[in-house]
Amino acid sequence: MTYHAATVLSQTIALVLFVSLFLAIVAYAFWPGNKKKFDQAAQVPLEDKSDEPEGDGR
Repeated sequence: MTYHAATVLSQTIALVLFVSLFLAIVAYAFWPGNKKKFDQAAQVPLEDKSDEPEGDGR
């Protein structure tokens, strides 16, 4: 196997790996069962934290 053939093979394998990883992440993000978990996580920055003490709690 020449150097050129090895680089082409490794680039092809890496491309297939990263495309499949991307598709798996997209499928996870849009899976209907995860909607509730993502909706709850989206509301975390909007929660009122005014009743908690400020500082490090000493």
